[in-house]
Amino acid sequence: MLHHTEVTLRRFADETAQSVDRNTVLVVALGSTEQHGPHLPLSTDTIVAEALVQKLCENDVRFSFGPTLCVGASGEHAGFAGTLSIGTEVLSAVLVELVRSARDSCRAVYFISGHGGNLEAVQRAISLSTSEGDRVGAFFSGVQGGDVHAGRTETSLLLHLAPHLVVPPFVMGNVRPLSELLPAIEQGGTAAVSPNGVLGDPTGASAPEGEQLFAQMSGRLVAHARKWLGEAS
Repeated sequence: MLHHTEVTLRRFADETAQSVDRNTVLVVALGSTEQHGPHLPLSTDTIVAEALVQKLCENDVRFSFGPTLCVGASGEHAGFAGTLSIGTEVLSAVLVELVRSARDSCRAVYFISGHGGNLEAVQRAISLSTSEGDRVGAFFSGVQGGDVHAGRTETSLLLHLAPHLVVPPFVMGNVRPLSELLPAIEQGGTAAVSPNGVLGDPTGASAPEGEQLFAQMSGRLVAHARKWLGEAS
């Protein structure tokens, strides 16, 4: 059954122990606290992830807005001020423990990550949690054909979602394809290929483009989440 009517946003942390609806899916935003060039906030990935969580929970009453994890696996951005990271091993363990502890509070857990560096940790956690009998899913933000980091894509998204946190001017970074940069990044991090931390060209970014990109992304999210949960459930 589809849920197209407007619903009250359910924030898990605002419930009491008595009011928690154990039939809902706990949706957890996974972000990062890491450099995003000289013009975007450290919270860029978290802002995108939380906006997606809100969109999903507003569209479907079966989903509850859970607590956000705003520090992830960001080792590739070491060497830049502001970057915090707990690494893949620790993040994976945290996610597994979160799922275990949520068994008495919800029917399933669904992660929405705004940071690609969290991918391996999420995959590991889902594999282990599933083997333990838990139901866990995940969605990663991203724009097909978008640039890699703090370029036009993320800058447009932030100009739409949190313009007050964007600091012009926008300066181009390394615009070579990620496939060409990856070996150097794996060995020396982002700093090895981009002194300003930008992978892409943010100079053409705009809020209207960000609105369009977010609408496309959130549409894919809602479709993915509903398919994962099952419309008949």
